[in-house]
Amino acid sequence: MRVVIIGATGNVGTSLLAALRDEPVITEIVGIARRPAALGDARARFVAADVATDDLTDQLRGADAVVHLAWAIQPSHDERALRATNVDGSRRVFDAAVRAGVPRLVYASSVGAYSPGPKDRRVDESWPTDGIPSLFYSRHKAETEHMLDRLEQDRPELRVVRLRPGLIFKREAATEIRRLFAGPLLPNALVRRELVPAVPDIPRLRFQAVHSLDVGDAYRRAILADVRGAFNIAAEPVLDPAVLAESLGARRIALPAGLLRTAADLSWRLRLQPSPPGWIDLALGVPLMDMRRAREQLGWEPRRSATEALLELLDGLRDGADFPTPPLAARSGGPLRMRELAGGVGGRQV
Repeated sequence: MRVVIIGATGNVGTSLLAALRDEPVITEIVGIARRPAALGDARARFVAADVATDDLTDQLRGADAVVHLAWAIQPSHDERALRATNVDGSRRVFDAAVRAGVPRLVYASSVGAYSPGPKDRRVDESWPTDGIPSLFYSRHKAETEHMLDRLEQDRPELRVVRLRPGLIFKREAATEIRRLFAGPLLPNALVRRELVPAVPDIPRLRFQAVHSLDVGDAYRRAILADVRGAFNIAAEPVLDPAVLAESLGARRIALPAGLLRTAADLSWRLRLQPSPPGWIDLALGVPLMDMRRAREQLGWEPRRSATEALLELLDGLRDGADFPTPPLAARSGGPLRMRELAGGVGGRQV
């Protein structure tokens, strides 16, 4: 079986490669990325390509399955550049898959595609996917889901699978996650559990997370199983103020959501950190997901809890953990993080 992974060198891509390492039915893997890397799997070869500009039809021809993971979160101050990769790039991938006659397409969606929903019960995959309007990431995920809706109607012979995971953590992704969401001004030494005195106690601050290696296993199962449609992917427990406070040994402090959002907005506008305030809206807005379909149809169960994934990430942030692919490597930010600072925080893709 020949599998093409677009965005193979990032957080999830490297976890999917790990999940496929001992899968005997996979005979060839083509990893596509803007900056390829060699990871020691004899079945794998890497191709340099950019979904925003390159025609991937030839690379997809002959594939039994294509997994589309490529997505941009930075530069957050340049939505035109983000849209070129996220929405237009996805359209280019889907069109290339059709031209190449690919039978299976597995797409990396997200809990962020969902419309605002409940925090006191779980929703299944039928919940609307119109996103959170104030965040480009959510708008782009929702638009791409609607694009897939049309593709499924027009091409019923194409098996389309969408995975909608919560927040995805692992130790080796710590440097990339710090770069994308916290920026170069955060000292690693300050990211210690014992230095977190309190967590904000906001009623709708309830979100789901999952370990990246467990997500990689979910993609492996989506490639191999005879399934279609969307699958929610997350681990227990739900991360709410009580769980966060207990895990970090911190106190809970009641805080108005508006104050947290204002702080995020001001620091983003001042280029102190790269995450726009819409990320707060997403955390407070998206519903809690039910994973029953993934358990029953994919046979998927996470091996690690959401708290284990979170604490592993925090320890990785403290230690400056990374991985030898361009998106995950510490060296990609340049000496003293100068490459991250060069274009202004949140002003360029690194």
